[in-house]
Amino acid sequence: MVSRRAVLGGMVAGLTFPRAGIAHGGGYSVPPEYEPKIVEMDQYFAAGEIHVDPNFYALYLMLPDYKAWRYTVAVSEPNLWEPGTYTLKWKAEWPRWRPTNAMIRRNPAKYGQYRNGMPGGPNNPLGARALYLFDGDRDTYLRIHGTTQPWTIGTASSNGCARMVNDHVIHLYDRAARGARVVLHPRWDQIA
Repeated sequence: MVSRRAVLGGMVAGLTFPRAGIAHGGGYSVPPEYEPKIVEMDQYFAAGEIHVDPNFYALYLMLPDYKAWRYTVAVSEPNLWEPGTYTLKWKAEWPRWRPTNAMIRRNPAKYGQYRNGMPGGPNNPLGARALYLFDGDRDTYLRIHGTTQPWTIGTASSNGCARMVNDHVIHLYDRAARGARVVLHPRWDQIA
């Protein structure tokens, strides 16, 4: 579990984050505190692992020597978050998107029109990149992906995925390896 000290330390630590130049959408400016930064961790995790702490809207890509890249993400609404340990088995640039059957059932007016999918591109809800999480050989339909709604970063607003600013997901995509262990930590309301 990522400690409170690591999160607070990440707010004051900082490196300049290089921008990839992907539009954030609607002229949105990412708040400086949401920019990726290297932070020190209190606990050791293997380099290359990804940990998502929904309580702090934080995604960590572990580095050697108790360090990590920290990204601010949007996470899912409380009843849709699926904590667990997964494997990053697939990555895609400008991925195709199809809402899950559960999304279509929950909101047919919004998602039903996309039941046959949507090609990748700047209007696609998965944004510029997607990392696909598997449980063994089973696709969980959980993703770490970009977004066309960067103003939702730092909120609980997704359908189960960790959503990132497009520039940030490109940065992560270029560093995350297929086969990496991905841990989605529980929300505080899920801990008994």
